[in-house]
Amino acid sequence: MQEDARVFHRIRRRKQDPFVIEARRRHLEMWEMAQRMSCPPAPAPQAGPVPSQPQVDAGASVPVAEVDDFLPPELRVPSHDQVEGWMMPWPWPLVLDGEIVTCTGCGAYRDWIIMATRAQIWLRCRAGHQQQERRLDVAWFNRHSGPAADNTLFTFEDCLRHLGH
Repeated sequence: MQEDARVFHRIRRRKQDPFVIEARRRHLEMWEMAQRMSCPPAPAPQAGPVPSQPQVDAGASVPVAEVDDFLPPELRVPSHDQVEGWMMPWPWPLVLDGEIVTCTGCGAYRDWIIMATRAQIWLRCRAGHQQQERRLDVAWFNRHSGPAADNTLFTFEDCLRHLGH
């Protein structure tokens, strides 16, 4: 018990880092300055006629100007019904159920193109072999792919070329 008290005493007595001392001093200085500042008064609520409850429920409405709140066409991402599928590169080994997925054609185990088409996941190795991966689903693809807004390519070959395959 006595030994523990000496250890804590040494910790408290230890010389502090000059950076920590300076940071604490600046924090205290900023805190004191903030305490001295006066806050602007809150704006007073505008007094005006308040509609009675039956008027609000009756559907009395003021015409509202219609605003086009959609993005301009050049910033829009195609929806799932406008494209045949999505692709993403997967340069790492793909581990499913504790085993590394390998290509059935050449034995490659990394540098995949993962494709999501019609609720199916397909893997394509660098040699061009494709195989369906039934242990993955589109939800897995969506979690790992991130936003797809950077490029929209319209042919399978363009997508492969864009992804370096």
